Amino acid sequence: MKSEIRMPEHAGAGKTNDARLSGFVLRHSLVLGCFVIRHLRPESDDFVNTDAKPPWIRARIPAGPDVERLKRIIERGRLHTVCKEALCPNLGRCWAQGRATVMILGGACSRNCLFCNVASPQASGYDEDEPRRVAEAAREMGLKDIVITSVTRDDLPDGGAALWAETVRAVREAAPGIAVEVLVPDFGGNPAAVDAVVASRPDVFGHNLETVKDLYARVRPRADYRRSLNVLARGHAGGLIVKTGIMVGLGESEEQVRGLMADAREAGAGILTIGQYLRPSRRHLPVDRYVTPEEFEAYRQAGLAAGFDIVVSGPLVRSSYYSPEQAEFVAGRLKKRRRGGSLDAAASRPRDG
Repeated sequence: MKSEIRMPEHAGAGKTNDARLSGFVLRHSLVLGCFVIRHLRPESDDFVNTDAKPPWIRARIPAGPDVERLKRIIERGRLHTVCKEALCPNLGRCWAQGRATVMILGGACSRNCLFCNVASPQASGYDEDEPRRVAEAAREMGLKDIVITSVTRDDLPDGGAALWAETVRAVREAAPGIAVEVLVPDFGGNPAAVDAVVASRPDVFGHNLETVKDLYARVRPRADYRRSLNVLARGHAGGLIVKTGIMVGLGESEEQVRGLMADAREAGAGILTIGQYLRPSRRHLPVDRYVTPEEFEAYRQAGLAAGFDIVVSGPLVRSSYYSPEQAEFVAGRLKKRRRGGSLDAAASRPRDG
C-alpha cells in the first residue's frame, strides 16, 4: 500500500541527502511500513500535481556503505522489499538498528483498495524457495529483527498462510535470536489460515486496521472491519504481542479514531501506529486534510489512555519502521515470556469468520 508526495525544489540538492529534491516523489507504503523515493515525469500517469504540502512532511534519502552492502544482499536473495527497490528514507534508520522489512508472495495484490498503489493484476503461483532465501538474507545481513509482510492473495486457498508460517520458521532456524514481526493480510477471514501463522510463533503479530469502521466501504471495499479485529484477536489468543496501524487524513473524526482504539484494545492489540495518508495518484482517494503534529501527539496520548502499551504517532510514522520505544517494549515482553509470564492481562476470545 503506497502513497506519495512530491517534494518542493531544494537549492542545495547536490550537497544533501534531503529528499526535498525537484522532481522526486516521496511514496508511502503502509503495508511495508516505509517510504520510497521515485523520480516521476510530470506527464506520467502516476504523477500527482499536488498542491503545497505542510512543512512537517519531510524525509531524507538514505546513503552510505552499510546501505549499499545490505542492498546487495537483498538483491542476491531476489527478495521483494521496499527497502531495496525504493530508496526508502527510513531505510538507513532501520538498517542502522538491524531491522529490515521484506515482502513475500510476490508483488501482485488480489485486491484493489482505493488508498493503495500496489499493483493488482491477476496473481498466480508463488516461489516455494522464498522462505529459504528470506532466512538466508536475514542471517547474512546480521539483523536484530525482521518484519515480514505480503500482498493479499485471495487467489490461494489458504491466502498464502503455509508459506507465511514456513518463512517464519526458516528465519528462526537460520538466524536464532532474531526478533520476528509479521504484518499479515486478513486471509479472507479464514481462521485456520490466521492460526497457521500464529502457530509459527512470530514475536510480534501485526495486522493493520488501516482506517475507521465507517470509512471501510469507501477506503477498503473488499475488506471488513470486524474481520480484521478477529485477526488481531486470534493473534492475542495465541499469546503473541499484537500490533495494528491506521492512516488518518481520510475524513475520519477524532471520535471515530477513539472508537477504533477501543475496538483494537478489546481485540488484544498492544501496539498502535498512526500516520498521515498520502495520495498515490489521481486515481486514488484524495487527502481530506493534513493532520498536524500536535494532533498526532494528542492521538498518542489518547491511545496510551485507552490502554495501549506503545503508541507511535506522527505524520511520517509507518507500521514497520524502527521505533526504539517498540524495540524496548518487545524485548522486555519477550524476556518476560521466556520466564513464563503472561503477555497481556486483557482478555480476548477469537471469533471464527
